[in-house]
Amino acid sequence: MPSFPRFRFLAIAVIFHLAYIYSIFDIYFVSPIVSGMRLFEIERPPSQRAPADRLVLFVGDGLRADKAFQSHPEPYPKSDDDLVPRPLAPFLRSKILKQGTFGVSHTRVPTESRPGHVALIAGLYEDVSAVTTGWKMNPVNFDSVFNRSRHTWSWGSPDILPMFEHGAVPGRVDAFMYGHEMEDFSGDALVLDLWVFDHVKELFAQAKTNKTLGDALRQDKIVFFLHLLGLDTTGHFHRPYSKEYLHNIKVVDQGVKEISELIEDFYRDDRTAFVFTADHGMSDWGSHGDGHPDNTRTPLISWGSGVAKPEVYPGEIAPGHDEYSSDWNLDHIRRHDVAQADVAALMAYLVGVEFPANSVGELPLSFLAADLKEKAQASLVNAQGILEQYRVKEEQKMATELKYRPYKPLSENGLTSERRVAIIKKLIQTGSYEEAIEESAALMKIGLGGLKYLQRYDWLFLRALITTGYFGWMAYALTTVTDLHVLHGKVKSSRTLGGTIVFSSVLAALYASFAISKSPPTYYVYAFFPVFFWEGVYARRESIGEGGKQLFSHVKSGASVVSLLLNTAIYIAIIVSLALGYIHREILTGLYGIGAFWPLAYGFSFLRNHAALSTTWFFSCLAMSTFTLLPAMKTEDVNQIVAGGGLMVLIGVVYLMFEDYILADFSRPTKQSSSSQNHISRTLVGIQIGLTALAMVVTRSSAISLQAKQGLPRGNQTVGWAVLVLSLLMPLAYQLVPSNNSNTHYLHRLLIIFLTCAPTFVILTISYEGLFYVAFSTVLVSWVRLEHAIYRSSPPPPPSPEGINHRPLTLPDLRTSLFFLVLIQSAFFSTGNVASVSSFSLESVLRLIPIFDPFSQGALLILKLMIPFALISANLGILNKRLGVAPSALFMTVMAISDVLTLYFFWVVKDEGSWLEIGSTISHFVIASLLCVFVAALEPVSGVFISGVEVEREEGDMQVQKSVGNGEKNGVVGNGPEKGNKKVEGST
Repeated sequence: MPSFPRFRFLAIAVIFHLAYIYSIFDIYFVSPIVSGMRLFEIERPPSQRAPADRLVLFVGDGLRADKAFQSHPEPYPKSDDDLVPRPLAPFLRSKILKQGTFGVSHTRVPTESRPGHVALIAGLYEDVSAVTTGWKMNPVNFDSVFNRSRHTWSWGSPDILPMFEHGAVPGRVDAFMYGHEMEDFSGDALVLDLWVFDHVKELFAQAKTNKTLGDALRQDKIVFFLHLLGLDTTGHFHRPYSKEYLHNIKVVDQGVKEISELIEDFYRDDRTAFVFTADHGMSDWGSHGDGHPDNTRTPLISWGSGVAKPEVYPGEIAPGHDEYSSDWNLDHIRRHDVAQADVAALMAYLVGVEFPANSVGELPLSFLAADLKEKAQASLVNAQGILEQYRVKEEQKMATELKYRPYKPLSENGLTSERRVAIIKKLIQTGSYEEAIEESAALMKIGLGGLKYLQRYDWLFLRALITTGYFGWMAYALTTVTDLHVLHGKVKSSRTLGGTIVFSSVLAALYASFAISKSPPTYYVYAFFPVFFWEGVYARRESIGEGGKQLFSHVKSGASVVSLLLNTAIYIAIIVSLALGYIHREILTGLYGIGAFWPLAYGFSFLRNHAALSTTWFFSCLAMSTFTLLPAMKTEDVNQIVAGGGLMVLIGVVYLMFEDYILADFSRPTKQSSSSQNHISRTLVGIQIGLTALAMVVTRSSAISLQAKQGLPRGNQTVGWAVLVLSLLMPLAYQLVPSNNSNTHYLHRLLIIFLTCAPTFVILTISYEGLFYVAFSTVLVSWVRLEHAIYRSSPPPPPSPEGINHRPLTLPDLRTSLFFLVLIQSAFFSTGNVASVSSFSLESVLRLIPIFDPFSQGALLILKLMIPFALISANLGILNKRLGVAPSALFMTVMAISDVLTLYFFWVVKDEGSWLEIGSTISHFVIASLLCVFVAALEPVSGVFISGVEVEREEGDMQVQKSVGNGEKNGVVGNGPEKGNKKVEGST
């Protein structure tokens, strides 16, 4: 296949899939931030003050609701009395029992620090893409309670505080931050929280001698924000059920007590309101990010000026409790659950400032110590703020639509938003406060529905356009594969003037509508691809017919038709199983269990001739089937790490000991290798084995040191990095060795790639991943050899045209592509649930980067994730050569069929329901979309890996096609009676 058409196809595949991945954000998750709204606050007479003069916000980053409220034994017991379970946060509990109101704050996905704090302080839910800017400055500035305040003082992490400082009026928010170097996962994270508490105390100590500061602190409408990162850092490394995490809860509780008493003693006016909550929770495995309930449920406790006292139900279970809170021993106190954005509305009300401009939170009236009139007025103001956002967004949409369709609940029967507000005001004037509160609550629901309606306004059109694009891509890809690798381009494209006019007119009409509607630039991209693809399919319509005749030429008898239908049903069932496998990893266990018996399909004579190969395949499939039965969430197990590394070393040692025997079954090249060349090659293999062994030693030492809370030794970190880098550079050393039998044999090349990645997999593993690496490598090699054996025992393919040195694709090659697709899914899901952000553990990367650095640590996790794909790439590249097909043929076939999964996941993406479902459906779609990008990227990588590899051509494995006048020039790989051994040298 010429290089340009291949590159063009791969480039189109990558650009198309990356562009269409973004489509779910244009469809499902449009940023809610707009500007130009009027602000609303409760109108009070001059003599009436706000509920509180000041507000103190404590955020225990990564604190789960259940851990905050449960009773546990003393984490570090000193006596038998310490073994009796008791609350770990007695101060906060005392506020629940006597002074304040409590409940659970439910967060949204992604459960990361940035979107969590934005929801808490700004009252808005950033679109889900905000997870990609989780630790960056504001992609869009937003209004917040801090910006509404007269002044805000904040202390904590440099990852959180700056976005509220820079998003506010200059000089309004002061941020006191520690350095990034303090965020050391290998150390004691308590220092982060103690730093915050100590610096708050310093500020108030200075205020006693600094009159300017003292006067500023005594103003009204001020906010203090304490960001407490210690719990999150401790939970990541030690898990939220560990004694370290539980002890950190005690430290936070004591710190909150000291700061609360300090502030009350400083002011002595009982005009301070306090709010304690968290930005997100944490899974049992020390991670967060997805919609698991452990990540979305956080504590909310409020007390002080303006906050309602607890509602006590002696001797009975108070409203709001369920099984989740059954072990908190708070059943007699009413529990009030809220959405996370509601906290911003609560804080704005308490401190007497306007609701943030983009806030969608609903003021939790049960938290307020106010009469019905005050609550009715506050609820109306809350509703007006939401309706104002609807008004601005509707005006923007009306200005860009040819025929705007208004939101019915706010346009029918004359009940406009203005009319509804007037009705509520009248209810308040007449003293019907409870009815006014109910009407305001209903109006807020309608307003929020209107905001969602405007965000989904283009849904139907966009989803239809994207679906047409995906169908177009699959048709285009299959047509291209047929044209290039079945017909070898012998049927020319037949574009017509009429067809060109029709497709151009469709694109022009779409672009004109986008221009009039002032649609985003991405809409133009979404529209271009369907037209481009279907025009290409139409132009190659003759290739489709000719290719179908060639592919199905053998389907003539009734038995062959039945066989074709049976195989089609099996293929469809496997693809459906792969879709379900994204949710239920155990399905891959079933696929491997069935696949273990694959050689039986070719009869007992095949099994007898390939007994050792079939046995290896059988047991390696059974080994692979066990991994998806193991927990996706893993804890560190040094013994399993060492066992996996030991098997990697053993494979290398066995190869060195029996290299000649391993390669003895294969035809030898005519070129003889010198003993010195072979010695150098064996020495390099020995070095790779040594690096793997060294990785085992340093990883075990680092893991033990970190578990003992002794930190990461500098020497271990240096050696770990050295081993990682050197191992990945080892393939370059083989370039210095002249080509010989060992260097160019495909099994030798696969061993080099295996040992190249082995140290990295050892260093970055925490459990059974190393064992998976060995089993997966064995399955891949067995698969390559089995496919070749089946190919040699099958009827020969049709001859290729003159000048083509690759055989055409046949229907059985779809089976090979399907196996490749299953193996890619297995690489994703065998050692974890890649669809969940929470399945990633930082323990592995802490052996190299102990300081919090999300992008560097994330890069290492991605490196580990990519290693199995490197193995797949190399094996498929070699299989291409052994089967005699074009280098990109199988890759392109996989890209053509893989988007069946993508389209399915596109239609099941959710933006409402449980946050676990929302996060999972987004992840599934993105992974399925990136699958095609991965395959496109693996194709050139495969060429690099197998550059110079020589594959054997055994007896009967080369057929020389002859044509009149061509003699023996047109040699084509195939099956036939030709005798003798020949080899084909690989090239990039």
